[in-house]
Amino acid sequence: MSMSNEELLQALNGTMKVGTIWEALDINLVKAEPDHVIATMPVGPATRQPAGFLHGGASVVLAESLASLGTALNTDTSKKMVFGIEINANHVRARREGVVTGEATILYKGRTNMVWDIKIRDEEGKLVCVSRCTVGIVDRAPSEEERVSLPNGSNEQ
Repeated sequence: MSMSNEELLQALNGTMKVGTIWEALDINLVKAEPDHVIATMPVGPATRQPAGFLHGGASVVLAESLASLGTALNTDTSKKMVFGIEINANHVRARREGVVTGEATILYKGRTNMVWDIKIRDEEGKLVCVSRCTVGIVDRAPSEEERVSLPNGSNEQ
C-alpha cells in the first residue's frame, strides 16, 4: 500500500528529516508529486552568509533537495538510490529575511538520470534563484547480508 500525499508530507516533514540538512536548514515540504515538488526555507541564521544575506549555497541545497526528492518519487527506492550529479544556480535577488519557496518541475525523465528546473522565490513571488539540477539513479548497494566475500577476504563487488 502506498502513502497518500498527506502521509508522505507528514513523514518527510517529521521523522524522515531528523538529522538531515532538511532539519538543519528548516526546509519544509509543501507539495510532493512525481513531476512537481515545492518546499519552503526560512532566511535566518542557519541560511545566511556572514554579511547577513541568504547564502547561495543554502539556495543550492534547497534546489538539489527538491530535485533529488522528485527523482526519488519517480524511482523504486527499494532497488535504486538517487544522487545529485550536477547543479547550476543563478542568484538573481538577495534576501536578508523572510521565507523563500522552491518549486521544482521535471524537464527530463530518464532511466538513469532526471533533469529538474528549480525556481526559488520570495514571499512576493520575486525570483531569488533559478537552478537546473541533474540527478543520477544508481543501483542500491547490497546489504551486508547480501554481500559475498571473495576468496581473498575482500568484499569488493
